[in-house]
Order: sequence, then C-alpha cells, then structure tokens
Amino acid sequence: MSARGIEMSGERIAVVTGGGTGIGLATTQLLARKGCQVTAIGLECADDFPRNARFVEADVTDADALRALFGAIERLDALVAAAGAIQFAEEWQPAVFDEIMRVNVTGVLASAEAAGEALRRAAGAIVTLASMWSWFGNPVAPGYGASKGAVAALTRSLAVAWAEHGIRVNAVAPGWVETRISAGARRDPARKAMIDARIPIGRWARPIEIATVIEFLLSDAASYVNGAIIPVDGGYLAT
Repeated sequence: MSARGIEMSGERIAVVTGGGTGIGLATTQLLARKGCQVTAIGLECADDFPRNARFVEADVTDADALRALFGAIERLDALVAAAGAIQFAEEWQPAVFDEIMRVNVTGVLASAEAAGEALRRAAGAIVTLASMWSWFGNPVAPGYGASKGAVAALTRSLAVAWAEHGIRVNAVAPGWVETRISAGARRDPARKAMIDARIPIGRWARPIEIATVIEFLLSDAASYVNGAIIPVDGGYLAT
C-alpha cells in the first residue's frame, strides 16, 4: 500500500474504508459528488468507482498500513468505517469467527485510532456500519451478527470518549440492502418473499439510500448527533 499523493486543499477530506464496493462505494460516490476529496481504502474496487476519488488497496487488519495512510493526512473531516466481511455458515468455526471479528470490529477501532490525530485537527466525524443484526440473532452468520452488535457498542464508546476532542461518532444500521452479500437471500424466492413481507416500505434498500444517511451524519446538519445508532431499514425493526 502506498499513501503517496494525498493532496490537501480547501475541500472536505474523507476516507471510506471498504469504499470500493457496496455501501462503501455508494458513500464514496456520493461524497465525491458533493465535492469532498475522498480516499477509499479496501481490497476490492468496482468498475464504477468514481474518477474524482482515489482508491488505495489496504487491509483494515494491517495496522502498519493504516498508520501509513492516515499519517500522510494533515486533517480529516470524515471517516466512514464501512469495511466488512461475512463467511456465513463457516463462521460457526472459531477461527473463522475470530477473523470476522478482526475485520468487522477491530478494523473499525484500528481505523479510528490511526485517523484520530487527523480527525482531531478538523473536529471531524466518524460513521460506522452497524446492522439490523446488531439487534437480532443471525442464524446463518453468527460472527457477522456478533460483530455488528459489537460495532454498535464500540460506536457508543468512541462517541463518549472522543466528544471532548470535538469528534462525533455515530452508526447507521442498514436492513436488507441490494448488495453482493445479500444476493443469496434475493435469489431464494421463499426467503425473499418472507423478508419482503416484513418490510413496511415493501422493498429492499439501494446502497445510495444508506449512503445519504451516512452523508447526513457526517454533515454540520447533524452537529448535535453523537453516539446514535440509526436504523435505515424501511421499518423492519419496527415490525
């Protein structure tokens, strides 16, 4: 991984982990359209990655890589911790469970810690990705479910600990979203019908609908929102 070429300007500076695919990519695209200078980091980058953003290949479990990346940034207005992993039934194996927790939870803490100084200089904001599984048991991906519960708790801890530095920390908790990791459920007619029936809005979210809430939480319009876990699920949790 190289951290060269991160130029400073009057623009708002944002880093999105996992910003090359899924919800992270939608967030990268939106922030770039809004005029932010965006660096996305991750292991994959989709073909429709925006030309006015920058992609750096890096693993959020690699503390040295994170320190190199964030150490090259003078100030940081926004950190979106969207990197995540899921292995479904394999997560019942302790070694796989541990790896999921390392990516989805420790990776959030490592990213925040590496970005801390740059965030303090800008009185920036962090948004993490929790999930509807932060509340529900996940029978097919126990590591993913446990990790998202932990992300919610970690978000609250960071919010309380870092508020004195002017840093706000919040989370979005998506429900069923049309991304690659939900493809299996979408391809199963019986399961999809059961899910659809429970969502009051009657459809799954598009990634941009999660990204818009992330963008709000990063903005000055959310200046008094701190430690919140915001469901973005079409009412799924309310049923």
